[in-house]
Amino acid sequence: MLDDPLILFVEDDAAVRLGSTQALQLAGFRVRAVGTAEQSIPHIAPGFRGVVVTDVKLPGKSGLQLLEHIQRIDSGIPVILVTGHGDISMAVHAMRNGAYDFVEKPFSSEQLTEVVGRALEKRQLSLEVDVLRGKLANFESIEAKIVGRSNAIIELRRAILNVASTPADVLITGETGTGKELVARCLHDFSNRTAGAFAAINCGGMPESLFESEVFGHEVGAFTGATKRRVGKIEHAAGGTLFLDEIETMPMNLQVKLLRTLQERQFERLGANDLHAMDCRVVAATKTDLLHPPKEQPFRNDLYYRLSVVVLNVPPLRERREDIPMLLSHFMMQAALRYERPVPELGSKVMHDLTSRSWPGNVRELRNVADRLVIGMPADSEQNSANVPATTLDEQLHYLEQFLIKEALAATEGHAASASERLGIPKKTLYDKMKRLGLSPQDFKAE
Repeated sequence: MLDDPLILFVEDDAAVRLGSTQALQLAGFRVRAVGTAEQSIPHIAPGFRGVVVTDVKLPGKSGLQLLEHIQRIDSGIPVILVTGHGDISMAVHAMRNGAYDFVEKPFSSEQLTEVVGRALEKRQLSLEVDVLRGKLANFESIEAKIVGRSNAIIELRRAILNVASTPADVLITGETGTGKELVARCLHDFSNRTAGAFAAINCGGMPESLFESEVFGHEVGAFTGATKRRVGKIEHAAGGTLFLDEIETMPMNLQVKLLRTLQERQFERLGANDLHAMDCRVVAATKTDLLHPPKEQPFRNDLYYRLSVVVLNVPPLRERREDIPMLLSHFMMQAALRYERPVPELGSKVMHDLTSRSWPGNVRELRNVADRLVIGMPADSEQNSANVPATTLDEQLHYLEQFLIKEALAATEGHAASASERLGIPKKTLYDKMKRLGLSPQDFKAE
């Protein structure tokens, strides 16, 4: 009982104080009632886990003065003002200055308990969000970036830290959605190259005609439309890290050029003859076996051996099932902050079902499940959206739209053009919706 949220009720009229206290207690609230603002102050501190209900007219400090005092201590504490009939305009002004709401005398028990219940829900959610922000703010170590306690993940973290401080190029292998870009970012973040840029290129995400310009840069007039010099990713990543994702999709003629650049550690912009030193570590990622590639996507052995000075394999989620509860908790905390909703409590049956899945989409699929659970949708995307807890139609449409757009962006790894095609809407419409929903393509890039 002592851990329950507290309703601090401040009222100098003993009869009103007693009746209101009993009404709140009958509604299931824990109440502490006092007769003056001065008596309430010792009970109020930053992080107070409850709601203050105060009459405006009190002996000594008024309710408005108490509101000002509480705002200075913790502006997130909801304060409900109890006013007389002639004080409505004053109460509205007080709400603009931070009061949560007001009730007018005489009020019914139902009025009081309803507004107190809403205020308490808001306070509990804001406190939970604050706790989550604090936890996430402290997650700065590699254990917080690459989450898990399985032996495979422990070894992966150890290898990343061992390799990060060296200039060795790295090849990251693993299935789609396992977190290969996250590993690449950790190699950068825990290296001595953090002052330089982390420049990422999806080798399968751009036309071949643009790839050379994107990687090496170009001079004015190098090709039709080249009206100004462009700095390529290699040059942009000077002193930092160049990440080549889906390296297996790189066309053969570009593999030759990349191999020569890696061998000589020099590059030249398109349309220029001057050589420039290549001062970046190269990290590549692939979901296929580059030594035994499919016939439709051949890969040069010599380039493979040039890239694979160190090989880091990211295990699929089905081989690290013991990490699923920790990963799910981590992703639900992040989702709770984004959607400003509480982290749901999951029963043992739900957790058993989740740990028993095959997870073909790996960690990315698990993160989508965490998002669905936090916004109140079923864990399985194919289930009917009618299972969403009862809310207004506008709220259901809002979260359904947000969910579908996030699914499309996640499936296309943040590629807006592909996501708009997947959703069947114009690209501009998608960008407008993303802006309104606070979504960014960068949040959905491959890990």
